[in-house]
Amino acid sequence: MIRRSHFDPQRVREEIAIAAARMIAEDGLDYATAKRKAARQVVGDTRIEGVWLPDNDQIEEEIREYQALFQGDSQPAVLRRLREIALDWMLKLAAFNPFLTGAVLNGTAGEHSDIHLQIFCDDAKGVAIWLLNANVQYDVSETRHFAARGYVETLSFLWKPSRTEEPVGIHVALYNTDDLRGAVRADGRGRLPRANAQALQALIDASGATSTT
Repeated sequence: MIRRSHFDPQRVREEIAIAAARMIAEDGLDYATAKRKAARQVVGDTRIEGVWLPDNDQIEEEIREYQALFQGDSQPAVLRRLREIALDWMLKLAAFNPFLTGAVLNGTAGEHSDIHLQIFCDDAKGVAIWLLNANVQYDVSETRHFAARGYVETLSFLWKPSRTEEPVGIHVALYNTDDLRGAVRADGRGRLPRANAQALQALIDASGATSTT
């Protein structure tokens, strides 16, 4: 346990957030893994309580700062490409009410980021059948429900838009229609947790970046 007489909790949180942000931006680590590795980097093997750890919002802000400083010439174009691919798939899956969430939506996505879609419909089997008919080979897993209501089935696959482009990971989490109630409300900072195709198109139109295709 870190003694407060030797460490400043706020400073420790900041250092962990900065280190975690770099790992996410450069190596594509998920938040939990990056936070854990960053904590070891900052305080070694010393066990620390949760109060010493930054929350995801703090890490996200550090990611934005890191990208602005070190990836300003490349990240906007990468983000636009991922958003365009996400929109293309949302239009393909329009019958199943898809929404975009995660780093591609909030703007912190980089070259290692995957696209995370959430389907809100009562025909989950229909989504799987549609993908199979489109010759998309997917893996089935489970994702924690965003409202902490257990887990939801998730279909994941790699998509290669063209021969010259690197494949992109796409994850489609399957929710019931009722799960959408209240799920598109902005948080206290005015940020949307998920967006439909129309909202995503508006984000693409508003960006001045050129895609990396």
